[in-house]
Amino acid sequence: MTAPPRLQLQGITKRYPAVVANDGVALTVLPGQTHAVLGENGAGKSTLMKIIYGSVKPDAGQVLWNGHPVNVRNPQEARALGISMVFQHFSLFDTLTVAENVWLGLDKRLKLAEVSRRIEAKAAEYGLHVDPSRPVHTLSVGEMQRVEIIRALLTDPQLLILDEPTSVLTPQAVEKLFIVLRQLAAQGCSILYISHKLHEIRELCDACTVLRGGKVTGECDPRNESNASLSRLMIGAEPPQLEHHDRQPGEPVLQVRQLSLERDSPFGVDLGGVSFEVRAGEVVGIAGVSGNGQRELLYALSGEDTRAPADSVRVAGQSAGRMGPAQRRKLGLHFVPEERLGRGAVPSLGLAHNLMLTRGDAVGRAGWIDVKALQSQASQIIRRFNVKAGGPAAAARSLSGGNLQKFIVGREIDARPKLLVISQPTWGVDVGAAAQIRGEILALRDAGCAVLVVSEELDELFEVSDRLHVIAKGHLSPSLPRREATVEKIGEWMSGLWDAPASVRPEPFDAAQGRLVEGSASASTGSARTGSGGHANA
Repeated sequence: MTAPPRLQLQGITKRYPAVVANDGVALTVLPGQTHAVLGENGAGKSTLMKIIYGSVKPDAGQVLWNGHPVNVRNPQEARALGISMVFQHFSLFDTLTVAENVWLGLDKRLKLAEVSRRIEAKAAEYGLHVDPSRPVHTLSVGEMQRVEIIRALLTDPQLLILDEPTSVLTPQAVEKLFIVLRQLAAQGCSILYISHKLHEIRELCDACTVLRGGKVTGECDPRNESNASLSRLMIGAEPPQLEHHDRQPGEPVLQVRQLSLERDSPFGVDLGGVSFEVRAGEVVGIAGVSGNGQRELLYALSGEDTRAPADSVRVAGQSAGRMGPAQRRKLGLHFVPEERLGRGAVPSLGLAHNLMLTRGDAVGRAGWIDVKALQSQASQIIRRFNVKAGGPAAAARSLSGGNLQKFIVGREIDARPKLLVISQPTWGVDVGAAAQIRGEILALRDAGCAVLVVSEELDELFEVSDRLHVIAKGHLSPSLPRREATVEKIGEWMSGLWDAPASVRPEPFDAAQGRLVEGSASASTGSARTGSGGHANA
């Protein structure tokens, strides 16, 4: 007898006061199938996944699990059925350790030491290194992503839901994750996969359902599609091509000289002698494997960490190492952090009031807030960046991840900064929005702004940067012009061996595949390694 579908959704509808997130959605997932759910930001993908996982209750419709109707009332019931989910917005407690967070979703009869052992074994099996004893608040976003994935894998799911699982993973980590997912599918596990990276969907998935405006608008086999045809299915058009013209930069706006900082936690990374500059009218990119000092560097640049010598960070010619964020903003520095909720926006506040985190132009001299001015500014950003939200009063947490990212990026770009420091600019946004954000970055550059982009997306860095650096174990590589940068060279430098002789370098990236060559030391570890003459051994 033919096995029934693993999951069937029939007429799933979910309404919110300002929007219909899902409108009569039907979806069928077979055993062992890797099924993509494709759609632009705000299309209803994440809401649909939360309904399946039991964290959101539908207003109408039916869910069938292995051929039987079920009412999944909460995530605990979902996990009991065999459903696990990796959220785009991580569901981790900052004050708990990795092991304690994972323990919350497992059998409570297990001892914490046994949970730690299982985490280490699963991490080693799948090449997703993480320390079970580390508090979550000390992890980078990429490391948090690994924790979420490992936690899901430890439940041995029949259905694994992945919402943007590779958004902050490096190419080699993505390749390892795909190996894991193919193994799970071969063992009969079904996978629901959400990603805006169309090449990933074509490489991994064997079925695809397209959502637009909360409705199913198409189904296809992505293996038979191109990036362009998938883009047309998703947003109705192909994303615009960026034009990146070389131009002569102006005077330095950001100067970092021999910046050395001891880690501020036992699990951080020491910065050692970091030196670089960003000039007016240029974009400088910094690549690297997550957890190699990006967090520490960004804190020192934004003003959240003021321990650096005053002259080690100069903004617009002023010694800024000891200045806080507000003082640096007065010099023209604006900052987009990688964590959208909590650092980029206050979840419970409306979009208009979230402008006040970095924009003070709606506050009068007497301290009164001009609410109408705030709402007008927020409405302009919503229109300009095509943010799908219930208006300027909509709470930040009510937006999809991609739409909140567009608003935060738009808020800082709209401030007309002299210097923009931006981390993971297109994390979780669809292909059309990613093209728009990258285009806005280049437009800022052409208007004379100095832009520093820290990203783990090599394609993104190649597209927007004029010069590139790589960070590894808290040290920064020399500058490399974009026209001289290759995936192979950046891949070598991500191992921290930019000064090492060729005889001790690891196997390079495969430029065609965008990943480390199989069998290399770096491909097997997925992290920076040390070697003679390299910076990673400091």
